[in-house]
Amino acid sequence: MNIKRVIIVGTMIVVMSFGNSALGDSVANASPVAKWSSTSVSEKDDLLVALNQSSDEELYESLYEGKSLNDIAADHGGDIAEVIQLQMTQLTQQLDNRLHSGSITTEQYAAYKEELKEVVEQSVFTSFG
Repeated sequence: MNIKRVIIVGTMIVVMSFGNSALGDSVANASPVAKWSSTSVSEKDDLLVALNQSSDEELYESLYEGKSLNDIAADHGGDIAEVIQLQMTQLTQQLDNRLHSGSITTEQYAAYKEELKEVVEQSVFTSFG
């Protein structure tokens, strides 16, 4: 897999993950910024908890600075394995929804599912700066 594809797919995974938590399971928003607003500790989503981030803005700034999700987790004592598992769960659910809605075939589902772990792992270790 070439680096350009890794960066594109990694960016898509991050966007889909944020969009999915913002709008529910049925729609992935292409703009994660729309979701981000101040959150208190009691309202943190799973990704913020896994990365040990205090707010959406803190995460956004770190991503904007070009840090990978792994860098962010390492800098703040987060759990990168939990981040990977969270993204795998969310993306698998999205694939399941797409399969059930008929927007992808069973063959496409199987192919996407087979690549999912590798793509997610590469995305969390890729810096975008």
